[in-house]
Amino acid sequence: MRFLIVIASILLFLPAIYAQTHRCDDGLVKLRSDAALEIIDAQSHHLKGAIDATNNTFAWSVEITSLKGFNSPLQKEHFNENYMESPKYPRASFSGKIIEKIDFEQNGTYTVRAKGQLSIHGITQERIIKSTLEIKNGELIVKSDFSVPLSDHNISIPKIVHQKIAEEINVNIEARLKQPRK
Repeated sequence: MRFLIVIASILLFLPAIYAQTHRCDDGLVKLRSDAALEIIDAQSHHLKGAIDATNNTFAWSVEITSLKGFNSPLQKEHFNENYMESPKYPRASFSGKIIEKIDFEQNGTYTVRAKGQLSIHGITQERIIKSTLEIKNGELIVKSDFSVPLSDHNISIPKIVHQKIAEEINVNIEARLKQPRK
């Protein structure tokens, strides 16, 4: 009998818990290296993420090899094999908690700080990243611009190409998160 009560309770509250999670499978992440001799722009439409409105937590991830738009195929190859070592470190991720309390039921645009663990190239750093969160009829739109120093993630650039790759990479995120259908 106790078992049936536990199962019934889980089934009763599961839709409410499930409904508080917003998901995205096709967010946009853009990288820009603005060095003295070369500008590199790459982007991916494969940013995956989730925000749990109940706990104010989030998780984002992108496969490094999904980035496109390099100046040449050789540049992309060097990016994946020599600098990011994509076979060894296939994804970048950021997960943690939104510092500000947000009413996810209230439409509006909010400036928030996301505090969490940024993992790139096998190195995890705690970061606070400022973002804009727009809530529109239950849908979330997240936008963020920040920079990542290569040295923070043990990504070294050979002296021969030092003027072609910036020491800090600018990152731009845009994602639309929806609640899964019940």
